Amino acid sequence: MKTAIEYQYDKKEMAEFEIEQIISNKRDFTFLCGDSLEILKLIPDESVNCVVTSPPYWNLREYDVSENSNVIGNEPDYKDYVKNITAIFDEIKRILTRDGSLWLNLGDKYYNKELLGMPWRVALSLMDNGWILRNDVIWDQMKGTQSSKDRLRDVYEHIFHFVKSKKYYYAHDEIRIAPIKQPKVYNGEIVSATGVSGKKYRKQIEESQFLSEEEKKAASQALDEILQEISEGKLVDFRMTIRGEQRAFHSDNTNISGRAKELETKGFYFIKMGANGHLPSDIWRIAPEDTWRKDAHYAVFPEELLLNPIKATCHENGIVLDPFSGTGSTVVTALKLNRRGIGIDLSEYYTDLAKKRIKQVCKPLF
Repeated sequence: MKTAIEYQYDKKEMAEFEIEQIISNKRDFTFLCGDSLEILKLIPDESVNCVVTSPPYWNLREYDVSENSNVIGNEPDYKDYVKNITAIFDEIKRILTRDGSLWLNLGDKYYNKELLGMPWRVALSLMDNGWILRNDVIWDQMKGTQSSKDRLRDVYEHIFHFVKSKKYYYAHDEIRIAPIKQPKVYNGEIVSATGVSGKKYRKQIEESQFLSEEEKKAASQALDEILQEISEGKLVDFRMTIRGEQRAFHSDNTNISGRAKELETKGFYFIKMGANGHLPSDIWRIAPEDTWRKDAHYAVFPEELLLNPIKATCHENGIVLDPFSGTGSTVVTALKLNRRGIGIDLSEYYTDLAKKRIKQVCKPLF
C-alpha cells in the first residue's frame, strides 16, 4: 500500500506528464485535481497563451473539497484573501507567454454592512506586482437577488483583462460586431449608414474662419477620400470634427488628448466605422444561466462569456488555462474554438464532472 508521500509523488508525476502532453501538442486538454498554486509551479515558463478564470469569492460560498484543504476564499481576513490570490497570479504571470492575456472575473462582498470593493483590491494588488490592466469589463447579469431593503440590487460583476507586456496578441477582427445598417443611395448620392453625405462638413470647411486655405484644401481632399471609401464599401459610417465647428471628443487639452492635438495641428480629424464592424463595449449583457450551473455548480461561467476573451487573446491551437476550473466551462469553450485547454481544481467532484462534460464536445459549435 502506498504512503501519502508516494501517492502525492505519483500525482505530481502524472500532472507533469499531462502538462507536457498539452504543451507538446500531443493532447488537446487535461483536468488536474489539486492545489492551483502547487500545480502551476509544474508548468514551464511562458508556455500558456491565455488564462480565463473566476476564483472562489471571499467568504461567499462553500466548495466541495476535503476539510483539510487550503481553500482560496475561506480566509478569516479578506486581506489574506487578496494576498493568496495575488500569489496565484504571480505564478500565472510566470507561465504566461509574453504576448498572453489574463481575464479575471470577481464579484464583490458586503461585510459588516460595508461593500468591500474586493475586485478592485485584488486588481490593484496585481497592478502593484507588474500586471498591466487593459480593461475593466462590467458583466451585467441582467437580473439579481435582493435580500436587503436599504440598498440597490446587485446585478453585475467585474471581468478584468490583464497583460504582462504592452505588446500582446489581440485578434480584434475576430470579435467585431457587424454593422446592422449599411450605406445607401439617397437622391442619387451615396450616404453613410446613418445618412451622412458630407455636405454639412463641406460647407463648414468652405466657410471656416479657423482653417487656413491650405488646411481647407487638405480637409476637403480628406473628406473626398472618406466618401470614396464609403462608396467602395470599405466604411459604413463616419463623423468629421473640424476646428472651430466641433470640439474634441474627450478633452481640448492637447497634453492628454491625441484628438485635440490632431485638431490643433491639422485642423480636422475623422472617426470612422469600418465595414467589418466595431469592437464590443466594456459592458457585456449575458445571463448567467448554464445547464451545469443547475445540475452541479453554483458559479459556472456561461460559455457565451468566454467567447470574446478566447477568440481575441488566444490564437488557434494556443493553450487556455483556468486554475479554478470547476465543471470545466473554460476548457470546453477553448476546445470548441479549436484551442487547447488546461483546467485545475481542488475539488475531485467538480474535476470528475468536468471530465464527463468534456465528452460532449465533438466539434466546434461557435
